[in-house]
Amino acid sequence: MESAGAVLGCSLGAVLGVLVFAAYKLGLLYQLFHKAETKSPRHGGESVAEVLRAHGIKYVFTLCGGHISPILVACEKVGIRIVDTRHEATAVFAADAVARLSGTVGVAAVTAGPGLTNTVTAVKNAQMAESPVLLMGGAAGTLLQGRGALQDIDQMSLFKPLCKFCASVRTVREIVPTVRKALAIAQSGTPGPVFIEFPIDTLYPFHLVSKEFAVKNPPKGLLGKIVSWYLQNHLNNIFAGAWEMRDVSPLPVVVPQASDDQVQKCIELVSRAKKPVILLGSQATLPPTPADDIRKALEDLGIPCFLGGMSRGMLGKDSPIHIRQNRREALKEADVVILAGTVCDFRLSYGRVLNRRSKIIAVNRDKTQLLKNSDMFWKPAVAIQGDAGTFLVRLSRGLKGHRCPEEWPQSLKAGDATKENTNRAKADEKTERHLNPLKVLHLLDELMSEDSIIVADGGDFVGSAAYIMRPRGPLRWLDPGAFGTLGVGGGFALGAKLCRPESEVWIIYGDGSLGYTVAEFDTFTRHKTPVIAVVGNDACWSQIAREQVPMLGSNVACGLAFTDYHTVADGYGGKGYLVGREDEDRLSDIIRAAQRESWEGKATLLNVLIGKTNFRDGSISV
Repeated sequence: MESAGAVLGCSLGAVLGVLVFAAYKLGLLYQLFHKAETKSPRHGGESVAEVLRAHGIKYVFTLCGGHISPILVACEKVGIRIVDTRHEATAVFAADAVARLSGTVGVAAVTAGPGLTNTVTAVKNAQMAESPVLLMGGAAGTLLQGRGALQDIDQMSLFKPLCKFCASVRTVREIVPTVRKALAIAQSGTPGPVFIEFPIDTLYPFHLVSKEFAVKNPPKGLLGKIVSWYLQNHLNNIFAGAWEMRDVSPLPVVVPQASDDQVQKCIELVSRAKKPVILLGSQATLPPTPADDIRKALEDLGIPCFLGGMSRGMLGKDSPIHIRQNRREALKEADVVILAGTVCDFRLSYGRVLNRRSKIIAVNRDKTQLLKNSDMFWKPAVAIQGDAGTFLVRLSRGLKGHRCPEEWPQSLKAGDATKENTNRAKADEKTERHLNPLKVLHLLDELMSEDSIIVADGGDFVGSAAYIMRPRGPLRWLDPGAFGTLGVGGGFALGAKLCRPESEVWIIYGDGSLGYTVAEFDTFTRHKTPVIAVVGNDACWSQIAREQVPMLGSNVACGLAFTDYHTVADGYGGKGYLVGREDEDRLSDIIRAAQRESWEGKATLLNVLIGKTNFRDGSISV
């Protein structure tokens, strides 16, 4: 009898447990204390807008869709500017640029299905560039997912490999805590993109959603009653406690830092160095340390610096410690190398360019990037998982009064001058046809204003620009980063011009990359963001053809046409100029005219016909 009673007790306990779990999953327990306000006209988009406003978000980039309309309408009502683009990827690229330039999270919202799949490349680019971006996507209703609803796919599986955090909101009450959490995660540790999926029934008001839940011809009898009860309960659970007061303020952002012992060890290494070098990467520009503080720290140290990615411009236009040429040779001589947010990937030949006798100090927020390829080609003397910018400031304070021996940066600067004089001579050579691209780029560098932001989107022409054009200050150079993505230009320039409306924003395009975003001239016109685009038009994917033709004997798929891109810009409401060899003597006047058009509020495109040079021979394309 006792054993039978024990079995019965266990069975009853199991049944009770199942019932409690079912009640929890169905929201019955929550609904005992929190009711749905069925008469309220409010909707989930308002909750999204409240959190974004509390986090200082000024822009939401989008391409509209019915799944996300409540978010867009609510954001506009609370003063967040809605900027609609002509492609969803552009919306994410624009959010990426805002994140880089503002120090906050860039935000994009797109519709379900193809709206989200169109963003995949841009989200991956943000991941590899370590940009804090929040992507919000619409989705089919909570009960219709997986049942063949319009634009319904498994979106979470797409974005989990790309994002630091992914969530699918299931009830309106989840919106505020989920968005707050996502924004904090995007900025913490190694910054990166985050994704939130909003099923359509979590965004629209109760009275509209309830119409979709109504069963027109329910089954009769007990089954019909069960179906009707289940649907009504599901609806009530979505809105239960939806409009209760919740904290919308920002959560703490966690940034890893070097320990005092690690900094002290680096101080000792640098103090003994005769030929130290700093390689500065994009990570050094991340919050919380202001770029001007990092710049001062570098100048106080006096160590020659090679700047890459977003760190270009960190030292201004003509710094005596900014070295632009002969990096490989400098690294061979260096006795201490500081990799401040720089990664030993293809850009550093996987670490092979580092001298094995050099003491390597590596600083990176991401452990994988910190030690990449250290098992093969290089070994760090000190490896610090921490913020590069803050580390440099602490290093400078610890070395107060100590400076790198001046003859070392002076010798590197002399090599710089020799190489740049050679490059300048190449700019004066006549090409077989059209304009010399190097001459065009030198002239742009001379004429652009001191507050200009340069957006790099292309291969060959942009690769040349990276050697010639000099950003005038920190956060004035935008390129895709390690992913090498083409098509960033329109979105990056849009975000940059919104963040810095007083600055000239120059897009340096290849004619191949322009094809991805030339339609955004419509966006520039509608949203009054007068950027200046310079297209190096050589009717070719030159970076590919340069190797493909001699190696494989064919130009297949590399040829383009000398297309009238300036006419396209005119058609979208901008101002286009065709610039050829016959305009060489008045090229300065044309550039100044484009600048005037921009100041007067019109987006401008210079379609510059360029010839071939050997300047980029030997550059990599794979």
